[in-house]
Amino acid sequence: MERTALELAKQAGVFLGERGIENGRLEAELLLSGILGNRRLDLYLQYDRPVTADEIARYRAAVRRRLRREPLQYILGEVDFRRLRLSVDRRALIPRPETEVLVGTVLEWAGGRPDLSAIDIGTGSGAIALSLAVEGEFGRIVATDVSADAIELARHNAQRCGVAGRIEFRHGELWADNGDGARFDVVVSNPPYIAESERSSLQPEVRDWEPAGALFAGADGLSVVNAIVDGAWDQLNEGGLLAVEIGAGQGDAVRERACGRGYAAVRVITDLAGRQRIALASKPGAGQHSKGTGSGDN
Repeated sequence: MERTALELAKQAGVFLGERGIENGRLEAELLLSGILGNRRLDLYLQYDRPVTADEIARYRAAVRRRLRREPLQYILGEVDFRRLRLSVDRRALIPRPETEVLVGTVLEWAGGRPDLSAIDIGTGSGAIALSLAVEGEFGRIVATDVSADAIELARHNAQRCGVAGRIEFRHGELWADNGDGARFDVVVSNPPYIAESERSSLQPEVRDWEPAGALFAGADGLSVVNAIVDGAWDQLNEGGLLAVEIGAGQGDAVRERACGRGYAAVRVITDLAGRQRIALASKPGAGQHSKGTGSGDN
């Protein structure tokens, strides 16, 4: 007897849920939609659509991968990020909604200022740099990453999104040896910021599948964030913006470091869940005194 897509997804959803996968039914439907090449809604609109033996076999293989706690996004091979649909795999972190807030904050600051320049430190899948290229009016965008594999993935996504000619990719640490000495109006980054001591507390989807080098940053999680805060001073134009994603609870330490370095308008804003997530600071312009706000989250 032929199985319909909806029946198959319902059965798989129960199976995933019983084995500890949160939102098992939703994930089962998303996995099947990926196999069938349609929308999740189509499982309901075409509820009596039969599924072929080949599709069933591929679906079962996908469900087995999820049971091994491989992230859903890696199995599907893509993820939506703001206006983009990006390819994702184990070469880079899965772009998350918190980083969408980071991008939105930068775009809001850049609004009405055409022909700005920006550098995205640790670009990973390219989500930040590509979003700035698609949604902003930046004249120059540089994207760096210490991982050559991540740079390869980001280049692929730039081609997929039609902005390959607008982004300069560099392989290397942080600024990737900014040989031309150019400065930028925006330094933006979603760096590793998880403390090594937190490794065991992470979900297996994160701990066992996403690249460790893009997650962990020393004993307190701040080693890379601090290097960016310190180094951005020499990379920013006067009046330029530093925008860095940080971990919950790191706001005070990052604010103090930025203020001590001389940045102005230092503040920490929260994500959609109300957690400290983004540190912002400006490099004072000529004749402008540097000062941090010293205030709480905004």
